[in-house]
Amino acid sequence: MASEYDVVVVGAGTGGYVAAIRAAQLGLKVAVVEKQKALGGTCLIWGCIPTKALLEHAHALKVAQSAKEWGLTGIDGAGVGIDMVAVHARKDKMVSGLTGGIEMLFKKNKIDWIKGSARLTGKQGVEVTLHDGTKQSLTAGKEIIVATGSSPRSVPGIEVDRKTIVFSDEAIHLPYVPKSIAIMGSGAVGVEFASIFRSYGSDVTVIELLPRLVPGEDEAVSAELERTFKKRGIKVMTGSKVTAAKPGAKGVDIDVQGGDGKSQKLSYDLLLVATGRGPVTEGLGAEALGLKMDRGYVVVDSLFKTNVPGISAIGDVITMGGPHYQLAHVSSMEGILLAERIAGHAVQPINYDHVPRCTYSDPEIGSVGLTEAQAAAQGHDVRIGTFPFRALARARMAGETDGFVKIVAEKKYDEVLGVHLIGPRATELVAEAVIALRMEVTVEELIKTIHAHPTMSEAVGEAAHAAHGAAIHL
Repeated sequence: MASEYDVVVVGAGTGGYVAAIRAAQLGLKVAVVEKQKALGGTCLIWGCIPTKALLEHAHALKVAQSAKEWGLTGIDGAGVGIDMVAVHARKDKMVSGLTGGIEMLFKKNKIDWIKGSARLTGKQGVEVTLHDGTKQSLTAGKEIIVATGSSPRSVPGIEVDRKTIVFSDEAIHLPYVPKSIAIMGSGAVGVEFASIFRSYGSDVTVIELLPRLVPGEDEAVSAELERTFKKRGIKVMTGSKVTAAKPGAKGVDIDVQGGDGKSQKLSYDLLLVATGRGPVTEGLGAEALGLKMDRGYVVVDSLFKTNVPGISAIGDVITMGGPHYQLAHVSSMEGILLAERIAGHAVQPINYDHVPRCTYSDPEIGSVGLTEAQAAAQGHDVRIGTFPFRALARARMAGETDGFVKIVAEKKYDEVLGVHLIGPRATELVAEAVIALRMEVTVEELIKTIHAHPTMSEAVGEAAHAAHGAAIHL
């Protein structure tokens, strides 16, 4: 006999577990199928949380190495190093505490965690292969939610052996600091690990196929990141392609082809493949059930309905026919909206133009809305305002003066179209910009918004002044 629920969620990542909690809050009986040993998915176990923990250690190391400048006594700044055993112990303690917290929330909301692998058997049915090999059948009276997420993917010709050629899953647990590392790809994962390993003492090379780093960001942000990376001693090879990679005598040997068509052979201790992520649908039974798919992704509408009644999908595993960000906070919001729809609430589609994009490199990047190039391409009469962090007292106090805030607006109605930040606390400061776009704020309204002094947020207000040609401190 099948166990009966209102909602069965397949996957306990940031989309799945949030959808489950919200559905339970709304009075629905919920089960979550998750095969991993802990709840939280990629973000909590292998991605967002552990990488940011490593970056916090990098920041602490930077301060300790500059002990004399900071007036710290009893520390030999030049002799300060990193203990990876201690680093991983603290990181893992953080992760386990957070995953344990989700388990407590499941208990609080009376959500059943079915530990195993799921296969869809019908519009209301899910078969779970438990860890002991036995099977359990579940039925969902209202909805099945597919939230199976994504996993790292390589590129043709590059075989990841998970020893010298690795994905982020291995890099996050690396027990040593490699003397040298090459990183394929300069998206968020690539530049975050470049920042981590360079801070820890590695010689780092970033190899990007496209003409600039973080190619999804505003061009000015890309240029500033490349400048600061080079200042830190990170080698940048844009417009370049890794055509071959194989384990060598001392690590990994790679062939890199530049934009001029010329190739060179290079050797590193480690090669990190950070070229994107693909959907996890293998073994789900999606095709057999008749779910519409696109390159492995589950196709959904703006309210996350698939073409099969009673089955919805959210998070990294979906495609909507347009831009869809593989971000934890996007998955969570989708989970909340979907749970509320299933419970009968009136809901509105998410405006993906207002999704904040955060990259926790050093310096950090935060952005939302249109880049200058995108705004111009859409026909807007663009005006911009830029303000550098070096002109802020708070940034000087922190010793973090690289970067700027850039506001993209249109002239006729003065509406803010996009905000792009690179520099200290950028991933926190972008929240103000998200609200500004959601509320259709004008540049003048940002100018008239009082920003506390001395703070990093003053840069946002000053950038607004600059957009009107009247920056006060520049």
